[in-house]
Amino acid sequence: MFAVYAAEPSPQDPLASLRSGERPDPEVPDGWVRVAVRAASVNLHDLWTLRGVGIKPERFPMVLGCDGAGVLDDGTEVVLHSVIGDPTWFGDETLDPKRTLLTEKHQGTFADWAVVPARNALPKPAALSFAEAAVMGTAWLTAYRMLFVKSGLRPGQTMLVQGASGGVSTALVQLGRAAGFRVWVTGRSEEKRALAERLGAHATFESGARLPERVDAVFETVGGATWSHSMKALKPGGIVVVSGATSGDATAAELQRLFFLQLRVVGSTMGTRQELADLLEFCVLHDIRPQIGAELPLEQAEHGLRSLLDGETAGKIVLTR
Repeated sequence: MFAVYAAEPSPQDPLASLRSGERPDPEVPDGWVRVAVRAASVNLHDLWTLRGVGIKPERFPMVLGCDGAGVLDDGTEVVLHSVIGDPTWFGDETLDPKRTLLTEKHQGTFADWAVVPARNALPKPAALSFAEAAVMGTAWLTAYRMLFVKSGLRPGQTMLVQGASGGVSTALVQLGRAAGFRVWVTGRSEEKRALAERLGAHATFESGARLPERVDAVFETVGGATWSHSMKALKPGGIVVVSGATSGDATAAELQRLFFLQLRVVGSTMGTRQELADLLEFCVLHDIRPQIGAELPLEQAEHGLRSLLDGETAGKIVLTR
């Protein structure tokens, strides 16, 4: 089968280990299913895999792609849930210490075929295209959990999204607007801020700008570059929900502000199978179509990964077959 894969860990230059070409067809263990991949999206996790983060050296070569949508052998159209847990674990699979994501232990979705546990293949809503469905399992699921499971926000309250054009950020804007929150967004450029406004943001601001008033919740994926601004943006008792730190760790925890204003800091990682099912239903009910910034054939995966590495995104980058 044709596949795009990481040949070896390359910490300094992730794209140096990127390869494409023929790989062995996957075997299908008992209880697993084979999926003919129709679309998969590009994620930061793919760059981490190329760097060798979160994957043991002996796992290489590793097919990239930790989400996707496709067709089972019986013709069923499905969306893939990326979190693969221990079969003996019960409860929230994101808390399973033995959980993995596709591309950490098991081969990913940038290929003609992918193999996942049967429970990880959810029915694809007919209203969503394969490209739209392919973005749901990682970025959009992360945003859904941050917003609806972790934040505790109520409709009418104000949320701030740090960063305007990434996959999680654009999902937060679209989901937050549909759920009845007042959505504010920061962005580095006028173009990125304009994108957020087109997706439903009520107001946008330059990165680090003083806001008209403090907010109930901040959604963080940027990290060190925005952390201090996030803490200063919160109302007393407010919450910051963190699912990433693309600019690195924060140099100061702002502990005095944290305890004096009784702020809350909550981590969030991916989401559960049930949350993915709920997300798909929510998008259908509200007629939400995810922002796709670029749709490329799988053979152009390097272009998509380079755009992500350079921060040249306007929503999700999707690779199709």
